[in-house]
Amino acid sequence: MRPANQAILVIDVQNDFCPGGALAVEGGDEIVAPINALIPEFAVRVFTQDWHPGDHSSFASQHAGAEPYSMIDMPYGPQVLWPDHCIIGSQGAAFHSDLDTRGADMIIRKGFRREIDSYSAFFENDHTTPTGLEGYLRSRGVDAVTLVGLATDFCVNFSAVDAAKLGFRVTVVESLCRAIDLDGSLAAARNGMAAEGVTLA
Repeated sequence: MRPANQAILVIDVQNDFCPGGALAVEGGDEIVAPINALIPEFAVRVFTQDWHPGDHSSFASQHAGAEPYSMIDMPYGPQVLWPDHCIIGSQGAAFHSDLDTRGADMIIRKGFRREIDSYSAFFENDHTTPTGLEGYLRSRGVDAVTLVGLATDFCVNFSAVDAAKLGFRVTVVESLCRAIDLDGSLAAARNGMAAEGVTLA
């Protein structure tokens, strides 16, 4: 067991991000068993779920003529338009069936506001609307977090950078993550995380 001031954040290990899902990350299911093996080492265990209404503004289907993975400008900044995914209550939004969530202390659902996407476990994509996770971790005496999950270059990246900016010591276990790698997004994410002091393990 690791010290009580350390938490694990299991990011978006959901059906739609695994092979066969609406926004599948290659090899996304390969990390499930080793994540299950790591979880018991931590006293504080937080899982996140993408949790979108069916008409979410980040879906390409909501923008006439827009193609998935194209970019638009939203009031909060540039936004990738995604295939419809992780719709509230759907099988795609459910955790991977082999992921052991029984030990979860908290499940953070993000992206449920139609007008704004949410990659980070800590903030919506406006970087100001909080999820409440910071306060929860502080109340548990946590000052160090280890991140695993999907996808390295989006939700893991944004969560890790926000955690570092909030003053947490942050480790990303890269072997327990998988990336989308959209137009060089993985390299950019790794550089950005390293610049914020995130340890890439």
